[in-house]
Amino acid sequence: MNLERPYPPDPYSLLPQVPAFVLTSEDVATGQPMDALFAEDGGNTSPQLSWNGAPAETVAYAVSCFDPDAPTPSGYWHWTILNLPSNVTSMPRGAGGEQYELPTGVIRARNDGGTLGYIGAAPPSGDHAHRYFFAVHALDAVIDVADGVPCTPAAFMSVFHTIARATIAPTYQR
Repeated sequence: MNLERPYPPDPYSLLPQVPAFVLTSEDVATGQPMDALFAEDGGNTSPQLSWNGAPAETVAYAVSCFDPDAPTPSGYWHWTILNLPSNVTSMPRGAGGEQYELPTGVIRARNDGGTLGYIGAAPPSGDHAHRYFFAVHALDAVIDVADGVPCTPAAFMSVFHTIARATIAPTYQR
């Protein structure tokens, strides 16, 4: 099967624009290939993330990972958590695991693989390098949803409360 197709745009460039803040990682960097540890091939481990510079009025954060390059019309959601307290400004490597204990009130959305934790990069073999947009959204309110909400509705509801955003977009290819 031929999977040749154009790269879609940065998915966040298509949303209402908000101020940016800084997202860093000890594990991944924009435009750089991810280690297999962060892919389905090597353990489905979420990378370490740290952020700073979010607006003072931030009430909570949403953290997500999205692959716009998946061969579907809607991309592929790898991970979303909502309502991370505003005093939390980092997540250690592995925090996306379903066993990782998140603060009270944090919501785990169901990824496109059907689980509540992080699911690593898994582009089709032979496809071009995929970009994985790790995003932290500063929210002006807690998002009122239950554990297990699918990532797409969680993202939709977050748009209306996102006051700033930070992203890192590493790549992965098989």
